[in-house]
Amino acid sequence: MAKRGAAIELEKEDGPWSTSDLHGHENAEALLLRAHQSGRLPHAWMISGPRGIGKATLAYRFARYLQADAAAQSGGLFGDDVPPISMAISLDNPAFQQIAGQGHPGVVTVSRSMNEKTKKRRAEIVVDDVRKMQGMFAMTSAQDSWRIAIVDAADEMTRQAANALLKLLEEPPARSLLLLVAHAPGQVLTTIRSRCQHLKLRALDAPDLAAVLAAREIDMPAGQGDLIAVLSEGRPGHAINLMEGGGVDLYHMVRDLMAGGRRIDMRGVHALGDKVAKAGADDVFRLFIELFEGFLFRLIRYASGAGEGDVAIPGESELFAALAGATALDQWIEVWENSRQLFNRTMAVNLDKKQAVIIAFNDVQKLLK
Repeated sequence: MAKRGAAIELEKEDGPWSTSDLHGHENAEALLLRAHQSGRLPHAWMISGPRGIGKATLAYRFARYLQADAAAQSGGLFGDDVPPISMAISLDNPAFQQIAGQGHPGVVTVSRSMNEKTKKRRAEIVVDDVRKMQGMFAMTSAQDSWRIAIVDAADEMTRQAANALLKLLEEPPARSLLLLVAHAPGQVLTTIRSRCQHLKLRALDAPDLAAVLAAREIDMPAGQGDLIAVLSEGRPGHAINLMEGGGVDLYHMVRDLMAGGRRIDMRGVHALGDKVAKAGADDVFRLFIELFEGFLFRLIRYASGAGEGDVAIPGESELFAALAGATALDQWIEVWENSRQLFNRTMAVNLDKKQAVIIAFNDVQKLLK
């Protein structure tokens, strides 16, 4: 059983605010350090990349570094004569402790809040969520201190919330910093994107992914490092979900059904539908969606000649070749797009999940007849 580790003992839930390690994003970290050391640090950054890749972890790491006493006062944690090469600070540092406990007066997080009526987290960041950031920026800053807001995620803001944020971007207070996490930066207002320095994070390779999991005391199953790296698309957060949610076994079920080609085992499809459509198991269904759509996406890349290395298990190249040769590329793209719409609609209005699984595999089978 995978075990989730913690960087520090906290009363509150662990998250990127309490994660001390960073793997695979050294170039991004170095860029932020150089910008800070130059004395001309842009007041707003958009950190983009796929969900679960470590964007928020990097944002909180930068916030801790800036708020640490030595970093804020001398420009570096290792003395003025030795520029730092890492933003790591001691777990005992007050800045680490306060931010990890979500209690630092100079750091505020803007995210989807709880709806007091439904007692559920809202689907979007609303304008009231942004206003708490405005309150912090309105306060007078002590000398050499920073006021930092982390928006997680900027592409989840309502139009009103985005407009409220835009006002801060247009007239930022002194020694203020906005770190906008964005899963889909194209969905953020152009006027916001144009006022931010863009930092795009790359997917992690298998060794870096394994290092992230090891740092969190999560055991990578023997011989499955490359498989999990491909299925997770180099995203540590998704890799954890895969291992803790039985994603490897689920993927083998999807792949084996796809291997049936014109004779997809519909009894197997029904069994898969029963497995992922159980009441209260939305996380399992979302995991299935990612695996199903990921398989089709890698197949499309293979058919187009762009992803010959995107194979998860031995023999998959041959399977991709057979499926790609069975019909035209544009038809596979259409099936992939239809499945995305089907699953999005299923989740949005709570349709029959098992029926959605059956329809998705039926579309594949019809394509191959």
